[in-house]
Amino acid sequence: MKERKTRKTLTFQVSALARVEGEGALYLKVRGREVLEARVDIFEPPRFFEAFLRGRHFSEVPDITARICGICPVAYQMSSSHAIEQAFGVSVPPAIRALRRLLYAGEWIESHALHVYLLHAPDFLGYEDAFAMGRDHPERLKQGLELKKIGNEVLQVLGGREVHPINVAVGGFYRVPDRQELQALRPKLERALDLTVETTRWVATFEFPPIEIPYVFVALRHEHEYPMNEGRLRISDGTEVPMDRFEDLFQEEHVPHSNALHCRYRGQTYHVGPLARLNLNADRLTPRAREVLEQLPFPLPWRNPFLSIVARGLEMIVAAEEALRIVDAYEPPEQPRVPVSPRAGRGAWITEAPRGILYHRYDFNDEGLVQEAKIVPPTSQNLARMEEDLKALAPQVLSLPRDQATWRFEQMIRNYDPCISCATHFLRLEVEEA
Repeated sequence: MKERKTRKTLTFQVSALARVEGEGALYLKVRGREVLEARVDIFEPPRFFEAFLRGRHFSEVPDITARICGICPVAYQMSSSHAIEQAFGVSVPPAIRALRRLLYAGEWIESHALHVYLLHAPDFLGYEDAFAMGRDHPERLKQGLELKKIGNEVLQVLGGREVHPINVAVGGFYRVPDRQELQALRPKLERALDLTVETTRWVATFEFPPIEIPYVFVALRHEHEYPMNEGRLRISDGTEVPMDRFEDLFQEEHVPHSNALHCRYRGQTYHVGPLARLNLNADRLTPRAREVLEQLPFPLPWRNPFLSIVARGLEMIVAAEEALRIVDAYEPPEQPRVPVSPRAGRGAWITEAPRGILYHRYDFNDEGLVQEAKIVPPTSQNLARMEEDLKALAPQVLSLPRDQATWRFEQMIRNYDPCISCATHFLRLEVEEA
């Protein structure tokens, strides 16, 4: 990290953001208390997933899109599978729906545990990284690793492996577990529930910078569940629309300093992820999560971005409770997946990745080959909002020593648990020749 001072203008620069997934940098230029420029520079190379999905058979899409991210592959598989099923008029039975929710719960546990313990808690406790934190707090680090392992085991049982699962199919799964296989997960999920409650109460004791930001929150809203795979799109301004209206309300744009597209809601920045889900769905929390929330000293709505670590803790409780409920009620479906007959058409769907809403839209021909694909990851939706958050934080931290101010700016970015690799997509590649 570097900083230089010229004519009373301060420049804060982090050339490579630490404890985030992917490659990005942070740049702020400040004069007095005025922020002249704030950028989250994403320099990870574009990956062109939308382009090389063209011409692929629909059955390949969930496995291809899973490779976008090694931390949240289930999110990509679920959004793609649902979008394809919508295009072809496919409905899955309740048992398949429940298994998908269980698989997503496993991903929420492993992803949130990784972020809370290894990537974000060191910020609040004053450590450079999780290894330094672990020397003084070894039991905490062990708890985080144990939680992540339990989430990974759910992915192993349902997905066939822990990273980039291979068992998800359009219409269901290639193979479904029997009751004994799921029951074997039960003691571990009970342990996960205890650990997630303890985790949430622990992170709620951290010291949070006093900042409130008037966010536009965006998340799914389900009739009776905390949202994962299904629901309508809800915005905190009162708007609620079907998922396939996403492109009517949200627009992507290129910005010169980033290989990731920025996305805006009717021209405004907005916030997706655990904080948005909690604020828009607190009444859908599971019983234990609701009980823990009521014991916390933070009344809703939560508009302090640093409280996102507590929101992730609550969502891990939700995931553990839901996993236990599904395991206890599970009856294997008659067949692992329903038949799928392709037809020309369009399908669009949103699911709640650990980092926020993940939009997929596909156009198919009669043979079920992809004609066009559009994927809008949660991190690209949050990028413009991150830059606005840096501007909001600046007046509060500029009086701190330089290293501490830079640290706090970087911590603000880590509030979002950005997945930079997910965000680096382009819809098309254009080459101009002289």
